[in-house]
Amino acid sequence: MKQTKILLPETEIPKHWYNVVADLKNPPAPPMGPDGLPMDPSAMSAIFADNIIEQEVSAQRWIEIPEPVREIYQQWRPTPMFRAHRLEEALGTPCKIYYKYEGVSAAGSHKLNSAIPQAYYNKVAGINRLTTETGAGQWGSSLSLAGQMFGIDVRVYMVKVSYNQKPFRRSMMQTWGGEVLASPTNLTETGRRILAEDPDNQGSLGIAISEAVEEAASRDDTKYSLGSVLNHVLLHQTVIGLEAKKQFEMVGDYPDMIFAPCGGGSNFGGVAFPFYADEAAGGKAVRLVAVEPSSCPSLTKGHYAYDFGDTAGHTPMTLQYTLGHDFMPPGIHAGGLRYHGASALVSQMYHEKLIEAVSVPQIATFEAGVQFARAEGIIPAPESNHAIRTCIDEALRCKESGEAKTLFFNLSGHGHFDMVSYDKYFTQQLEDYDYPQSEIDAALERLPKVKA
Repeated sequence: MKQTKILLPETEIPKHWYNVVADLKNPPAPPMGPDGLPMDPSAMSAIFADNIIEQEVSAQRWIEIPEPVREIYQQWRPTPMFRAHRLEEALGTPCKIYYKYEGVSAAGSHKLNSAIPQAYYNKVAGINRLTTETGAGQWGSSLSLAGQMFGIDVRVYMVKVSYNQKPFRRSMMQTWGGEVLASPTNLTETGRRILAEDPDNQGSLGIAISEAVEEAASRDDTKYSLGSVLNHVLLHQTVIGLEAKKQFEMVGDYPDMIFAPCGGGSNFGGVAFPFYADEAAGGKAVRLVAVEPSSCPSLTKGHYAYDFGDTAGHTPMTLQYTLGHDFMPPGIHAGGLRYHGASALVSQMYHEKLIEAVSVPQIATFEAGVQFARAEGIIPAPESNHAIRTCIDEALRCKESGEAKTLFFNLSGHGHFDMVSYDKYFTQQLEDYDYPQSEIDAALERLPKVKA
């Protein structure tokens, strides 16, 4: 059966990002400082450029995309959307399945959507050096490329387990001029302390963030750049959902359910928030489903509380679903989802029952990724496999019930640099990790004592 590819002309690249804060009934809870009091946004200027902070705290519904950013977006945007006829046929489902493919960017994932504007805004602010963290490497690759485009030096603290699992992601960063370090390192106080306690520590996104923030705060010539979680990052990613809405208009369809992987939340927020805008304006309600690994289930098993965004407590505290800032996730191969907490915006919407969340085990996600690749041809990133798994499961439920739905998921990146993970799947070396509730409870006991 022929595959349907839905393309938009370059002129249809969004001219504005969508800010979901404008449509929430309750304003987001303010970030807290180490004293447990609301933090003045200016306090973040030690690690962020002022123009980034303005976006972070904005409640304006539409924020203009600078023309230099749109010009670079044209290298891969608008991204294609596909009707997955062959997958539908393989599943024997009455559902229509669509997916938007973000793997066509030079960095191979959706992360470039925020890396480009972050590099641009820092350059405008006179910043020539950035530090950041990366899990699986998609964000580190994207910021390294964006830094090269705007003449900014980039140092990447890469979670050690992913540093070893994904050597070609390291090569990508280095090719684009990024300096890559396996975190925890001996270069920061945070890293030295953690290595002294556990010389074999495999790292986490929380630790890598601590190291990157610590370095940025200690140097006048350096700012910090984050690849997920924060409001301005999710804002930049809404180009995905805004384009998808236009593509659905082209084929006269609209989704009943949307699935996207969720670690920090940029992937999920990017595709889901613009559809929530329709519901907020009185349009059709869509079930928005955030999908996380069962080994790192921040939304489905976490606690809604103020917590740090990093292990050492260098960042402001935000109200979020969290497993505890010192939570140490297992070394699953979806490195981009190995984060202890969820975006404050995603967490608020989940808490207010505006979105849904599910968790899925690792092996099942690779089964779905292989099934998808054999039907549609694209090898997905392990993170994307989580959305594919839940979409397939829903399509099979509809097959049993006879219900025909329109299902949509975000294929956030390709898996070309994750083939070691697929090799482990094919040789039955992957394991499922269902993180013990006792370990989660222990980490939650160590949350900062701040009243929500």
